[in-house]
Order: sequence, then structure tokens, then C-alpha cells
Amino acid sequence: MTQAELGKRVGLTRQTIAAIEQGGYSPSLDAAFRIAHTFGKRVDEVFHWQPDGDKA
Repeated sequence: MTQAELGKRVGLTRQTIAAIEQGGYSPSLDAAFRIAHTFGKRVDEVFHWQPDGDKA
């Protein structure tokens, strides 16, 4: 699936999807759920959060 196709399915632009993939943008909770749902996954299977300063 292309970034443009994913963006269209979840209501975001291709540029926003690219920024999320590159770690330059954190999606809203709603957008994160929509993206995960599109892939049939849980949010925590698609997105990983790490507090600032944690290097683990």
C-alpha cells in the first residue's frame, strides 16, 4: 500500500503519512487508531512510544 493510499483510507495526506513514518510527526490518537485498524492491528502493534530521554 502506498502512502497516498493509506492517507486516503484514514483521511490524512501522503505527506502526513510520510512524516509519521519518519518519526517527525506524532499522529492524533484518533488517526493512530484509524491507521492500526486499516492494517488489522492494535495501536501498540503499529506505534511505539518512548519517553524523552529514554534510550532503551
